Amino acid sequence: MNELCILQDDVPPFPNQVAFNIIEEELGQPLEAVFSQISSRTIAAASLGQVYRATLRDSGEDVAIKVQRPQIEPIIYRDLFLFRNLASFLNGISLQKLGCNAELIVDEFGEKLLEELDYTLEARNIEDFLENFKNDPTVKIPRVYKKLCGSRVLVMEWIDGIRCTDPQAIKEGGIDVNGFLTVGVSAALRQLLEFGLFHGDPHPGNIFAMRDGRIAYVDFGNVAVLSQQNKQILIDAVVHAVNEDYVEMANDFTRLGFLAPGTDVSPIIPALEAIWQNSAGKGVSDFNFRSVTGKFNQLVYNYPIRIPERFSLVIRSLLTQEGICFTLKPDFKFLEVAYPYVAKRLLTDPNPALRERLIQVLFKDGIFQWKRLENLIVLAKENVTKMSSNPALQVKEIPSLYRQGSRDWKVQRKLDLTDTIKDGARLFLIDEGIRRQLLLALTEDSKLHIQELVDVYRLLENDIDVPSVALEVARDFPTVVRDLMLSWSESILADR
Repeated sequence: MNELCILQDDVPPFPNQVAFNIIEEELGQPLEAVFSQISSRTIAAASLGQVYRATLRDSGEDVAIKVQRPQIEPIIYRDLFLFRNLASFLNGISLQKLGCNAELIVDEFGEKLLEELDYTLEARNIEDFLENFKNDPTVKIPRVYKKLCGSRVLVMEWIDGIRCTDPQAIKEGGIDVNGFLTVGVSAALRQLLEFGLFHGDPHPGNIFAMRDGRIAYVDFGNVAVLSQQNKQILIDAVVHAVNEDYVEMANDFTRLGFLAPGTDVSPIIPALEAIWQNSAGKGVSDFNFRSVTGKFNQLVYNYPIRIPERFSLVIRSLLTQEGICFTLKPDFKFLEVAYPYVAKRLLTDPNPALRERLIQVLFKDGIFQWKRLENLIVLAKENVTKMSSNPALQVKEIPSLYRQGSRDWKVQRKLDLTDTIKDGARLFLIDEGIRRQLLLALTEDSKLHIQELVDVYRLLENDIDVPSVALEVARDFPTVVRDLMLSWSESILADR
């Protein structure tokens, strides 16, 4: 493993003059015309390219120049051809054990590898990440200089950070390790569950700790995209895990492409239940992806499960980042950070689909889960507290970027449930099914659950500005009345 880590940024470099010639060919002008200075040695050298540090002549900004290894493309095509020929001899075994032919695996691997050779595609990936994290002051994505980029050369903002696998340097830099880990896990989950665009290769050479507490990503050649449907199914799977609904969890596997449509999931349900209960049943403190993945691998060989390429990247990405977390903090507990993020997302996300998932979490077998609601609120507040205490947010002046989205900034400081309460009031008035469920929840077991309401309010009393919430609900009242009238008229017409 240590030898493989060397491939990340310490491969023997190719000569400077060769690299400089490639840069000049791609830019169409001499180095001196663009850069006032450039490092005489490579900063990092990996299997596909190497990096130099330089200064732009016109602005004085420090940049990183990524240069592709010469003649690497034909070498990769040759190796893929050899791999594919070898794979053809293994198709029978692969179909039997993995449910797909070995050549398909090589094709998927080759497709992602060849994407990494196109630096213009990587430049577009960086721009997409910049857009996604533009309102997040805890994540640093380097600016890309597209006018200075080509298919073999990429010029981006220089990142002055600390390797995230150097715990001593991070501590000496005054960085709070717990705060940094919270930021890192939250950033990873946002990529996966919110944006659907995530970093597919977050190894230690591609992630840095900034001295102000931010996490910085570099090298965006390997990214993967999840559709809106897949994001929602993943969140469904989390909800089904929380609700211990293993039948639906097995169906989620079919919907995500792990199982062929029409596959009988009944034999898989007990196995899923055993894996989850053994991994999460011991408590948050004992859960880690490594153990779950190890047990899931057994399922892959015992049942007709095939891991789609995009999800193999997801699994690898999560395992790699968990490994980095263990390096910085050996007793790191992933769920202690992930659960609060998911709780806050369920409670505050404006997505109507997530509002439905919240309702699914709060009701089990038709019974309202008061304790679960309290736990969600406590966890969500914990996430806000951890994020707001991060040094990256401890600034004297909020940049204009965040002033424009004042609500986004306030969410970082306080759990803002205004929209959730407003939507809840709307649903209560409009949706007869929800109204009936909530009324039953308040009168379960032939008693009024006033104390539970009081307990929930006490958890939120310091976070909710009652007059502001009332004003928001009042502003939305005309729309609610209109929707209520439309719903009522539709029901009357349907009856007639």
